[in-house]
Amino acid sequence: MATNAKVLTEKAVPRGKFPHVKRAGDFIFISGTSSRLPDNSFAGVEVDEFGATSLDIAVQTKAVIENIRDILHSVGAELTDLVEFSTFLVNMNDFKGYNEVYSQYFDFDGPTRTTVAVHQLPHPHLLIECKAVAYKPLTKQMN
Repeated sequence: MATNAKVLTEKAVPRGKFPHVKRAGDFIFISGTSSRLPDNSFAGVEVDEFGATSLDIAVQTKAVIENIRDILHSVGAELTDLVEFSTFLVNMNDFKGYNEVYSQYFDFDGPTRTTVAVHQLPHPHLLIECKAVAYKPLTKQMN
């Protein structure tokens, strides 16, 4: 089975040696994705002039799902092609806000889902990280 990995130049550079997306046959695997923007700032983070930080789970969740959507588009797939969605929350008190945004994109016909609490994510401003698997059959070339 042929595989193809891709790092997208228009997205934040991965903080390690891994791709944003990897296709393995008809399956597409999306690496852990956060609300980090290409300039290394984060959606859903506000820091005032005194250094007080405000983190917004709804804004971060929307940014994560839209980052995943963009990554899927780079390989010709859509959010509707997702079959599995895994979410890592730093605080389960954010579950309600996360769930409200998630339900704007998916319903009972969407991907299977697992949500777990984790001790921390790669940056203290991150409340959420998600990874996903999509199924999109490769189109066969006619000779």
